[in-house]
Amino acid sequence: MPIYEYRCGSCSFEKEYLQKVTDAPVAACPACGSDAYAKLISAAGFQLKGSGWYVTDFKNGAKPKAKPDAEVPAAAKSETAAPTAPAASAACPASSAD
Repeated sequence: MPIYEYRCGSCSFEKEYLQKVTDAPVAACPACGSDAYAKLISAAGFQLKGSGWYVTDFKNGAKPKAKPDAEVPAAAKSETAAPTAPAASAACPASSAD
């Protein structure tokens, strides 16, 4: 069921109501009794109930196991290593010519 927010135009009282979509809107302010009680437009609200969606939806999905570093070949480790910076003398060859 959606949660609707209401605010009174007379006394600025605000309250949330858990209502069905087919329910009639609340007409009178519970604080002052004014008919200026109006439904607000706001972000959609929802409530999670029970033990959680993840328990039932992904219960049978097996996660792949990561390989420990000991099982990775040495050649694969050297390919993933960060490249080293070039030497300072090779960085600017034009500066040595005068």
